[in-house]
Amino acid sequence: MFVIMNMNKVSDCERNRLEKITRFRLPQYFYKVGISIIAITFVMMFVRAFAMEGDTEWLKLILQKAFLVGMLCMSISKDKEEDELTVKLRMQSYAWAFITGVVYALVMPYVEFGVSNVVHSGGEAYKDLGDFQILIFMLMVQLMSYHALKRYR
Repeated sequence: MFVIMNMNKVSDCERNRLEKITRFRLPQYFYKVGISIIAITFVMMFVRAFAMEGDTEWLKLILQKAFLVGMLCMSISKDKEEDELTVKLRMQSYAWAFITGVVYALVMPYVEFGVSNVVHSGGEAYKDLGDFQILIFMLMVQLMSYHALKRYR
């Protein structure tokens, strides 16, 4: 009997931790912070691509990470009106982002391989998608689907 009581306490504690994590939101102003980070990063990516000479691979990696942080800030910031419906819509958008991200990661390398072989008519090598490309895609899908779901509620 004592073992069952301890198991119930452990499962309740784990459930509370999981709920706390899923309910975590940044304050609403972080949405604007995320947009600012993305805008600055986007401009810097163009500056790096067209105005900088030499080896700037380190800057590219930093800008990619900053872009991801900006989109993440937008994704987990609160809305002005945060209620049960917006929480449900947000969870649906995360589910859509995950599903489409997995399909994208499975299908897109073969599409790129096929297209590059048709265009270049040579033996192009198979390339795997990078983590940045998959994460950006998933965050874009989440943000777009969340805002679409909110608009049509």
